[in-house]
Amino acid sequence: MTDLIHVTGLALHAFHGVMAHEAKVGQTFYIDLTLDIDLSRASRSDKLADTVGYDRVVDVASRAFRATRYRLVEAAAGAVADGILTAFPVVTSVRVMVHKPHAPIAATFADVGVTIVRKRQGNG
Repeated sequence: MTDLIHVTGLALHAFHGVMAHEAKVGQTFYIDLTLDIDLSRASRSDKLADTVGYDRVVDVASRAFRATRYRLVEAAAGAVADGILTAFPVVTSVRVMVHKPHAPIAATFADVGVTIVRKRQGNG
């Protein structure tokens, strides 16, 4: 598939992390999503019904990310990917990048995070 939908820089406050203060205070995470989807029909019809609405993608991702307090951003990213694939059967795969720019690391850095890619079962 060569068609993609992107949502970048989705800022969400959540309480993920292994440190006790992360559970109390939380922090802002940034999520980038890339959905693999066939947009040929939508590109011809110009109808929302033939694609996936960005607002729904943001809603599903936000709910999945905040539904549970995860110790690892890997688990939070996995929940987002699972939520997207469950909510949108037309999406064949999803890439979820979670940025944690305020991770409690004794170093100067711009960003840390994870990227996961999940494919719908039966899609290579």
